[in-house]
Amino acid sequence: MALEEYVLADGKRLRCGYTTGTCAAMAAAAACRELLTGETVAECSLDTPAGIRVTAETARLGFAFYAVRKDGGDDCDATHGALICARAEKAPAGVEIDGGEGVGRVTKPGLDQPVGAAAINTVPRRMIARAAEDERRRAGCADGLKITISVPGGGEIAQKTFNPRLGIEGGISILGTSGIVRPMSAQALVDTIAVELRAHAARGAREVILIPGNYGAEFLPQMGLPERIPRVTISNFFGDSLDLAADAGYETALIVAHLGKLVKLAGGVMNTHSRTADCRAEIFTAHAALAGADQKTLRALMESPTSDACLAILDGAGLREAVMGTILQKVQAHLAARAGRLRAGAATFSREYGLLGATDEGQKIWNEWRLRP
Repeated sequence: MALEEYVLADGKRLRCGYTTGTCAAMAAAAACRELLTGETVAECSLDTPAGIRVTAETARLGFAFYAVRKDGGDDCDATHGALICARAEKAPAGVEIDGGEGVGRVTKPGLDQPVGAAAINTVPRRMIARAAEDERRRAGCADGLKITISVPGGGEIAQKTFNPRLGIEGGISILGTSGIVRPMSAQALVDTIAVELRAHAARGAREVILIPGNYGAEFLPQMGLPERIPRVTISNFFGDSLDLAADAGYETALIVAHLGKLVKLAGGVMNTHSRTADCRAEIFTAHAALAGADQKTLRALMESPTSDACLAILDGAGLREAVMGTILQKVQAHLAARAGRLRAGAATFSREYGLLGATDEGQKIWNEWRLRP
């Protein structure tokens, strides 16, 4: 059944959808229920990380083997309409989660999951595990469970995604950090950022922290920045957000972003969506060449799927400090050129390596803010 959750974009009312992670968790719940109780399940409900409770029809494919059809709402992508399947089996203990047919396998380091693991990301894994645990408690069962997620035709679907370039082979990834797909046009997102920036400015704010999304929000507490400085989520729109902040009367902006996005700013890319530009490997390779890297290192960097993988290669070559130093210099140069009278700096991190550094101006801003009473 369709999710009755809507957003407005470009004056249109657009329906939200489910992530593949939500579909996998609902299918897993249905499969576990039949395995543990014998009950046939026609529909399943769960609470998403976004706080929205969703319900979907399930398709029974066999005993303890169920599917939920991916519904992307009005933001259809390559996975829209795919069957996301889950088979439940007894296991010695705990909840084991793996991927089957049509779910990709990680073949390169630096992704959300380790090499060799099924491409089922961290949040979907938590959702699936929670769904299984809920059914286990409901049935009063102490047995362990094994959940296998599969996607018929996932190998073909994956060819329409970035998975082959990322080193995920054989199928799609099971994704989603909120559990909900929210369709919004680029202009609608920029308009939303503008509204939030103006609202904080109207209350007297002249300083702002700009974060792309959930990763930045999760990392911010580690930086010890004053809570009174407003945080504004900017998605991929770094350039537009700097323009809007300057126009709204802000004096200082600190960007806190995952390296996978921030490194693109070193190439002057101010909209970091992968459909617009994905020059991460090229930027790392160019800066490594300036630092004197050999051909083997440069080739490995150019073939790396993620920024974390690039960092691992640079660590092996003893070049991380030098390369990050020149990358951050270029980031600051492009920020200064775009921000104009707005004082702007940046700090960057990764989930694997933690804080990685800041631009010169970003470090000054950070230090000033931390020293305030």
